[in-house]
Amino acid sequence: MNIPNALTMMRIFLIPVLVLVFYLPFHKHLMVAAVIFAVAAITDWLDGYLARRLGQTSAFGAFLDPVADKLMVAVALVLLVERHNTPLFSLAACVIIGREIVISALREWMAELGERTSVAVSYIGKVKTAFQMVAITGLLAIDPRIHESWLLALCYVVLYIAAALTLWSMVIYLKAAWAVIRERDKPF
Repeated sequence: MNIPNALTMMRIFLIPVLVLVFYLPFHKHLMVAAVIFAVAAITDWLDGYLARRLGQTSAFGAFLDPVADKLMVAVALVLLVERHNTPLFSLAACVIIGREIVISALREWMAELGERTSVAVSYIGKVKTAFQMVAITGLLAIDPRIHESWLLALCYVVLYIAAALTLWSMVIYLKAAWAVIRERDKPF
């Protein structure tokens, strides 16, 4: 166990804490839930940075880091769909979660073909993740049943931009994979 992997494990252990805090009826519980998610988002960036900087990359970390990220985002979005229950919000959450499932499966399949690098994380994927993390943090902090504000509206816009970037990045990954698949399916 190294520092980056410990940060990733901490992110996974924060998931049930996030759910519990989200539902506990104490003053500022949503703000605490948002802070928990923000800490997890920061550790998502930090563990990768430290792994590269300290030379502590590992197969276990390469597997666990994206799993922890996807679990945290999916759980947070499920919590938020209950609170922000509109068709557009639900659609954005479904797009984001669905894309994560599709791309995870695609990466696994491409790895089996020995072509994992053809669907490596792209710049647009990193931008998409940043938008998701910012939007989810803000949405966790604000109860739409109590606060109608410009900040809530901004968080919705950022989430919808994240959903659009999610689709865009999925198309990029699928096109890259399709090129590999077509090349492999060519007759000799």
